[in-house]
Amino acid sequence: MRLNPFNTGNINVRSSGGAGMPGGKAGGLGCGTIILAAIGYFVFGLDPMQTAATVESVQQGSQQAGPANTDEQAVCTASEYATEACNALDSLNSTWGRTFQEQGFTDSFRQPTLDLYSAGVSTACGSGSAAMGPFYCPADETIYIDTSFYDELARMAGNSGDFARYYVLAHEYGHHIQTLTGVSGQIRSAQQQSPGDSNALQVLMELQADCYAGVWAGKNRNLIEPGDIEEGMEAAAAIGDDRLTGGRVSEENFTHGTSQQRSQALRLGLRGDDRACDAITQIG
Repeated sequence: MRLNPFNTGNINVRSSGGAGMPGGKAGGLGCGTIILAAIGYFVFGLDPMQTAATVESVQQGSQQAGPANTDEQAVCTASEYATEACNALDSLNSTWGRTFQEQGFTDSFRQPTLDLYSAGVSTACGSGSAAMGPFYCPADETIYIDTSFYDELARMAGNSGDFARYYVLAHEYGHHIQTLTGVSGQIRSAQQQSPGDSNALQVLMELQADCYAGVWAGKNRNLIEPGDIEEGMEAAAAIGDDRLTGGRVSEENFTHGTSQQRSQALRLGLRGDDRACDAITQIG
């Protein structure tokens, strides 16, 4: 995908964590550990903060989070992955800001912060680690990514294309959109009222975030290159609940949707109409 270079001042970005800048290995945590914790969250519905803490407790030489670096230029040029992420964030801000404006909700739009951390990070949702993979914290409206996850994603999806990585960031940005529109709060309320439906409701929210990721790409279709859509579909399928567990977990325990559902949601969004995604989370 041919994204324009980011402009400092258009994005809120920082880096936090232990050794090194984004793009390197994450402290003492390997890619296998990342997937272990990710499966705990994506499939079994475990709190990712607790899962990460459990994994970290058995690691040797894990590192504590350091002070955040808020120098946008330094953060965004620390690695190829960091530059890609900043380029995508700039595009996502522009696309969704314009969408809110077109629909008369200009005052409701706020840009999220992107934290490209390494090893560990303190968030308003608790302590995070590289073992968790990418996540969004609504309490501080920040997307957290240890970019070492992208190497594991490439292995899972069978490709190392940039669109697969953009899809991951755009999905987390989709959760930010849900926070701004109130959908996230509505789902959380419904989960509290009907705990037995908690996983099914979570699936709806994740599928809508997939759809929103597609909307961003669909609204920038002139920037899409041959093979991008296929990369996105492969990435969406690779992190479906059924694929991650090899069919060993029943569907009622899914929290993100099947490979087919995630691919379909992404494809729906690629039409470029965010209103088509609204029906996914309509719960009566």
